[in-house]
Amino acid sequence: MVEDRREPGRYDAEWIVVLDDWVDGTGRTPDQVLASLQDMGGHGDMGGMSGMDHGNMGSAPMAGMSGMSMGGMETMISPLLGGAGDIAYPHYLINGRIPAAPVTLIGRPRQRVRIRLVNAASDTAFRVALGGHRLTVTHTDGFPVAPTTTDALVLGMGERADVTVELGDGVFPLVAVAEGKGGQGLALVRTGVGGVPNPSVRPVELDRRVVITAALKASDDVALDSRTPDRVHRLVLGGSMMPYRWTINGATFDDLDPLLVKQGERVRLEFVNETTMFHPMHVHGHTFAVVGSGARKDTVIVTPKQTVSVDFDADNPGQWMTHCHNIYHAETGMMINFAYQA
Repeated sequence: MVEDRREPGRYDAEWIVVLDDWVDGTGRTPDQVLASLQDMGGHGDMGGMSGMDHGNMGSAPMAGMSGMSMGGMETMISPLLGGAGDIAYPHYLINGRIPAAPVTLIGRPRQRVRIRLVNAASDTAFRVALGGHRLTVTHTDGFPVAPTTTDALVLGMGERADVTVELGDGVFPLVAVAEGKGGQGLALVRTGVGGVPNPSVRPVELDRRVVITAALKASDDVALDSRTPDRVHRLVLGGSMMPYRWTINGATFDDLDPLLVKQGERVRLEFVNETTMFHPMHVHGHTFAVVGSGARKDTVIVTPKQTVSVDFDADNPGQWMTHCHNIYHAETGMMINFAYQA
């Protein structure tokens, strides 16, 4: 692990928590899941609804999926994010463990612990809370923010966050609810005696104050300096479940010309979401500042019918990608190359 020399380290222990949705081991591979999504949307056998927007179709069970649910008629909706994904997975994991066999952090009462959260999922955002505690968010995507205390936070696919917490005395559930899907991952924090919570436990903190990391304010020492963009690229996010095809500016990756930038430019990307599903948009090779909050990140959630603008400095010449971090959306076209001009 690489540690920042400027990191004050005001904590007694550190815990890395990886959140995931699980396909392998259920009888299907991710490639087979993608093929099923494409078959469902590409054969024109759903009552003439080809081309329907995700917001009108939603997501739901499809027969023969060996314990998985696929796109269809029963909508998966998040009150925070809108359309919440295309797949309802049979399991959601924390550090590779299902809720019935949770990983456990052993600590002591009044210890200060830094929890480093990573959403490694393919199609799932998670709402995370630690029962009986409040969390102080200190970093997002590796960059410090003005410390913000909350009851829960939401991480889209590809996002990371560091939080600190002072541990109480007992046994506490760390719960990562699959946002808009109903299932959840579970881990435990044990500092004293107490029984193991039920795998379906839902801490009240999940329904109190919830933070989305793009709204956080960057720490002053990493804030991007104020500067008028030299170049603006508008990226309109589109797509549908039927056919299963996700686009940028009306085209899929193979048919898109690169976005051009020049060394030294301040570049603005305007992500315009015309769908009714959230898209966590990721930029390779660079970090950006979210216009408005200033949060320094490399992945940002763009909610339905909203525009999120981000600024970055073109300081890393090469061929780079920006794409949706829903892997099924990226695989079917929602990504674009940006290239440095001489």
